[in-house]
Amino acid sequence: MGSKRKDILERLNAGEVLVGDGGYVMQLERRGYVKGGNWTPEAAVEHPEAVRQLHREFLRAGANVIQTFTFYCSEDKLELSHVTGITGAQINEAACDLAREVANEGNALVAGGVSMTPCYAKSHSETEVKAIFKKQMDDFLKKDIDFFIAEFFDHVEEAVWAVEVLKTSGKTVGATLCISPHGDMKGVPPGECAVRLVKAGADIVGINCHLDPMTGVRTVKLMKEGLEKAGLKAHLMVQPLGFHTPECNHTGYLALPEFPFALETRAITRWDIHKYAREAYNAGICYIGGCCGFEPYHIRAIAEELAAERGFLPPASEKHGLWGAALEMHTKPWVRARARREYWENLLPVSGRPKCPSMATPADE
Repeated sequence: MGSKRKDILERLNAGEVLVGDGGYVMQLERRGYVKGGNWTPEAAVEHPEAVRQLHREFLRAGANVIQTFTFYCSEDKLELSHVTGITGAQINEAACDLAREVANEGNALVAGGVSMTPCYAKSHSETEVKAIFKKQMDDFLKKDIDFFIAEFFDHVEEAVWAVEVLKTSGKTVGATLCISPHGDMKGVPPGECAVRLVKAGADIVGINCHLDPMTGVRTVKLMKEGLEKAGLKAHLMVQPLGFHTPECNHTGYLALPEFPFALETRAITRWDIHKYAREAYNAGICYIGGCCGFEPYHIRAIAEELAAERGFLPPASEKHGLWGAALEMHTKPWVRARARREYWENLLPVSGRPKCPSMATPADE
């Protein structure tokens, strides 16, 4: 290997804009490698080629960070999902190896990810929940990861427990909550959530999943305000949902009638992502990625929007005319007329479903 990799905090402190990767469980479910309902990551062992390929596509699209495919990889969640013949440790370690292999193909960091546990909802036992996080952390520390991300927590209390455990590793810790601007599931406001996470030791805080990009940015802005009022500092990150959720309900897309198998009409376009990336950057967020619904072309859109700030375009842009420029080669004049930024930036896409409403009534309202 070459020179020592720069720690994520070194890169963020130097003003670098980092692009995260996209979603794994939903993308791999659609490709036939994850069981919807369980959403567990045993594919890291059973079908490593599928996980490796998705990692590579995100890297090629411009991601600076490759997350381990370890969502819902606690032993209690695997047991509830009837995953047999494979242990959590085997999945965690295999996922770390896959992420590192691909990250080494580019200048990318590896983030070891832990997420909410069924144990918290069942027992609320700090001792039991922390023991689960400690076991996962020990699996990761056997491998070559760069930092940790505690993600997909809808109760800040559990996220705090995760951060407290992960900080004992001596590594940088990021923490993202799947919350709305209304706060977590107990009504703790985003600003207070951020304060609790930073006081627990989180170096990077933000949101992931559950709600659409612009709502995610709005929530992180509230987190930033809370930190400023408390006189605390942390880097900010945002990895939102890749679907439109204008209902902006408390539990996000989980309560929408289309979840999880009919979300296609809510998909975010690459042009929506340009607006999101710019809004996030202007808000002072320097770690910008995506979660469920974010495909590699969405990550490429982040990298293209922020190419001037980052100083380069990703390899995947070699096959993409910026703002539709490659359409100039089309034989049809009305398509050639779309080879310009103004067209795509101002387009209001239709769903093609005349009998469908534009919004739904979430089940949690």
